[in-house]
Amino acid sequence: MQRSPIVVLVPIAFLVGLYFAVFSSVAEFLPALLNGLTVTIKVAVPSVLLAYLISVVAGLGRLAPIGPVRWASAIYIEVFRGVSLLVILFWLYFVLPEFGLTMSAYTAALLGISLNAGAYGAEIVRGAVQAVPKGQYEACTTLNYPVWHKYTRIILPQALVIAVPAMTNMTIELLKGTALVSAVTLVDLTAAGVRQNQMTYRTVEIFSVLALIYFCLAQVVRFSGVRIEQFFNRHLGAD
Repeated sequence: MQRSPIVVLVPIAFLVGLYFAVFSSVAEFLPALLNGLTVTIKVAVPSVLLAYLISVVAGLGRLAPIGPVRWASAIYIEVFRGVSLLVILFWLYFVLPEFGLTMSAYTAALLGISLNAGAYGAEIVRGAVQAVPKGQYEACTTLNYPVWHKYTRIILPQALVIAVPAMTNMTIELLKGTALVSAVTLVDLTAAGVRQNQMTYRTVEIFSVLALIYFCLAQVVRFSGVRIEQFFNRHLGAD
């Protein structure tokens, strides 16, 4: 049985209130952290959407009957899963200009995170599609459904239910991965915390607040994933 969000949020709210009561110096650095949080959200939200799109395209590409499509998808997945996200960001922002392709720090961060997460998500999608019972594919063949209809109306809705928990975990990892965008000069939540620590030396307070903010963001993603999974289960008539 799923826990109500209140069960988790009430202790969190209590801890937040206790924290502010104990550390009165939070007001010194909290505005800077909130500005960094804004940058983190601006990077994370479109990155998640783009990563989902890439996941579906590359995941289905791995299952395509056309050889070059399968090979291209496999190469993309292996390259971006096998290379550190930090190195990908460096390549997009610092290396590509050497070849005449320059992009803003925000664009480099968005593409780097999306391409990295999309490679992991593609394998989740592939596994979820393959986990759909073979009888569903046979029924589509028997009914002579077109390929597009088969996947959009029959296979993918069932695969999504299977993929939601793993995609939720991937989203949380993507969110935490935004802490690396400071490498391409963006002042995100973590970078703002590091700067404030260098200015105020409030190490315990600053990094405790950072941990709390990331934890709360992760809980928002987790609760959203649970609700989406429940929605699909109801829509498909699952228990």
